[in-house]
Amino acid sequence: MHILLQQIAPGLPAPRFVRLALREDLFGGWELIRESGQLGGKSQVRRELFLSQAEAREALETACAALARRGFVAQTPQLDAA
Repeated sequence: MHILLQQIAPGLPAPRFVRLALREDLFGGWELIRESGQLGGKSQVRRELFLSQAEAREALETACAALARRGFVAQTPQLDAA
């Protein structure tokens, strides 16, 4: 599961983005992976470890709410018209 959020601010050369992803690790724990930066530029990746999926999902929801307060908007995937 992953969520892509973008913040388009006037005056910035490129929009900022944050990608949040949840995945299970090899030991039965869960990782919340946060990648952030400017589109077309360098990005930073941080990982947080959790013992349960519920804890990781709660952290993901908290992060999404905090980013929404800062002006980030979730991007919906674009489907190609066939």
